[in-house]
Amino acid sequence: MNLSQIAPVVRPAGFPVARRRIAFWMLATFFLCGAGAKSLAGNPADVPTASGGMGPCTADFTVVDTTNKPVYDAKIHLKVKYGFLSKRDTDLEVGTNSDGKARMEGLPEKLKKPPMEFTIRSGDATKSVTNDPATDCHPTFAVTLGK
Repeated sequence: MNLSQIAPVVRPAGFPVARRRIAFWMLATFFLCGAGAKSLAGNPADVPTASGGMGPCTADFTVVDTTNKPVYDAKIHLKVKYGFLSKRDTDLEVGTNSDGKARMEGLPEKLKKPPMEFTIRSGDATKSVTNDPATDCHPTFAVTLGK
């Protein structure tokens, strides 16, 4: 029996098949990473959403300044009290996108002490808007922040 028939054949890394295999996997990795980066970037026009998980109601916001330009990252805050003697509360906060839009979902349909008060702030400017979900479960607010 010949030794070359028993022992496995070991090829050096410079062998053409190994080079092609390495090149293939490097290209595949490059393209997959490029596709993954595009999907992670997202669409800047996507509306930021905060979900309270307490009911079917929603609230949509469009925040602009006094010159009617959208306000980026204006914070919209809501505190919902519930439970026995309203001892429990949930704080929701969401920031607006580059179009000045934001959305809150999962808001309760009934409140013990209506209305809900949404506080919108950006820098020094602050404004409050209210809504009673029993009368309007899906309100849309156009808020102008300014001094």
